[in-house]
Amino acid sequence: MKLVRGAWKILVGIKDGLVLIAMLLFFGLLFGALSARPGKTAIGDGALLLKLDGAIVEQPAEADPFASLGGGRAPHQFRLRDVVRSLDAAGKDSRVKAVVLDLDSFGGGYPAALNEVADAVRRVRDGGKPVLAYATAYTDSGYRLAANASEVWMSPMGGTLFAGPGGSQLYYKGLIDKLGINAHVYRVGKYKSFVEPYTRTAASPEAKEEVVKLYQVLFANWQEAVAKARPKAKFAPFLTTPGAVITAAKGNIAQANLDAGIVDKLGSRLDFGKRVAELAGGESNKAAGTFKTIKYEAYVAANPLPTGGAKIGVLTIAGDIIDGKSKAGSVGSDTISKAVLDALAKKDLKALVVRVDSPGGSALASEDMRRAILEAKAQKLPVVISMGSLAASGGYWVSTAGDVIFAEPTTITGSIGIFGIIPTFENTLKKIGLTTDGVRTTPLSGQPDIYGGTNAETDTIFQAGIEHGYQQFITRVATARKLTPARVDEIGQGRVWDGGTAHQIGLVDRFGGLQDAITEAAKRAGLKPEDVHAEYLEKKPSAFLRLIEQILDSNKDDDAAAGDAFTRMATERRAVFARALGDVKRIGTGAAIQARCLECDGLGGAQPQPGDTTLLALVLARFGL
Repeated sequence: MKLVRGAWKILVGIKDGLVLIAMLLFFGLLFGALSARPGKTAIGDGALLLKLDGAIVEQPAEADPFASLGGGRAPHQFRLRDVVRSLDAAGKDSRVKAVVLDLDSFGGGYPAALNEVADAVRRVRDGGKPVLAYATAYTDSGYRLAANASEVWMSPMGGTLFAGPGGSQLYYKGLIDKLGINAHVYRVGKYKSFVEPYTRTAASPEAKEEVVKLYQVLFANWQEAVAKARPKAKFAPFLTTPGAVITAAKGNIAQANLDAGIVDKLGSRLDFGKRVAELAGGESNKAAGTFKTIKYEAYVAANPLPTGGAKIGVLTIAGDIIDGKSKAGSVGSDTISKAVLDALAKKDLKALVVRVDSPGGSALASEDMRRAILEAKAQKLPVVISMGSLAASGGYWVSTAGDVIFAEPTTITGSIGIFGIIPTFENTLKKIGLTTDGVRTTPLSGQPDIYGGTNAETDTIFQAGIEHGYQQFITRVATARKLTPARVDEIGQGRVWDGGTAHQIGLVDRFGGLQDAITEAAKRAGLKPEDVHAEYLEKKPSAFLRLIEQILDSNKDDDAAAGDAFTRMATERRAVFARALGDVKRIGTGAAIQARCLECDGLGGAQPQPGDTTLLALVLARFGL
């Protein structure tokens, strides 16, 4: 028996040893993969393929590799500056025989970002290089880019319908009342509409008035841009009487698009691939319709940002503003403040450019970041603000730290207002027979009481705090923009402005993009623009996350497409619903006092955050959908 037990121990020891060796080998190989510096992929002749199967954003959200293990995956996102840089490089690169825009699953973007990419596409085309676009059906956002291509292709089984900005917004007041939830709202700003879904069953006249004005300006800009790109196309009937147009075409949307000059060619992906192969060369021994391809990721890596000359720091504030730390895709005050303060401590920056692309968020976090940016001024550095697609509410609060503000005509800005929401559940508890009681030594004992409700003293204090916060906001803006507080209050009150109007009323100084801001910062620092480079003050993704991203990208279905016009429209509304559900969750778990913009969410650029799509799936599953 002892012999058997001894043999068993030996076998167990051998097994444990083999497992240990296997684990050491696994982690050794993993460490080697993470530590190795991947070599740049050689770029040969071919067509640069921009398969834009996601949204164009200022700063992509950091991927969660473990969330992907469950079968789901966060929507793909493309960094705006990388897309523009790759297009500009392709226009001058003799190896790039053509540029291909695959927009079948394009996730859209805010108007200012789309305009910047569309202008870059046009520069390639005007330089004499072919640009070909393909989609089964184009969205408004996708067509904004495709219109600038030399050839616009579409599936004969597809078809494009233009929706324009706007659509339904969820209002939760009826559900809140049924559940017995008491939403205590404290706000300043007649037009500060972010809280209305929690207090009303429909938009107030004031809120609608502001949204209509904003959307009319942005939609007019879209129409002007696509008409300029394709002057012979007949867009008007598709915008005013689409039903009559499609009925006259006997339901053949694609043919109606072709007849109107909205697209140039109807053809399958096979037809399109053969056309690209004529321009860029085909792949021998491969299926028909295959063309020599230059992958976007490899091309971006082969065309890195310049590093010569003096450093102009670029601090990116992109996404919802939150307290504490954050990952890429949102803006944590601690993370952003540390990034700028650490960079300033090195004493090698000549100026600071703050790139703002945010609908706002926590008022406290906005103020903390503003104070950190002011440290650059304390070091006598010029501070230039570059507004991206949106710099509203908390995003504008941060912008008051700059010496000069650049924006695009379609930048969404303003929304100078502040609010707070605290939900209590006393009526909910009564529905199930629960009541509350207790002893209080002061009027604020146990307040705000989520079980028993707030009292008048608490409501008075919270409202006074919100009004004080609004006065701080007004004071920051008045001082920075050299306006009177009364004037800021007049153009404030939560109003949202397009960049063109914001320039007229003094909220921004000049029109221009990020490069214009960097050039201005260099000049203010006494340097020539050609003698500086942008030093982005952001954490680089870890080697592990890059490896996981590469694995996920290699495993994704390259043939996945978004479908016809009806499917595309439904997909966009599903994304809006996911974002709305996520906003409800964030209101309940985020900062109590916020400066945020509701109108910013209805323009196609507000993408669902990580977790929003999962939340939507849970809600739909709950109702058997």
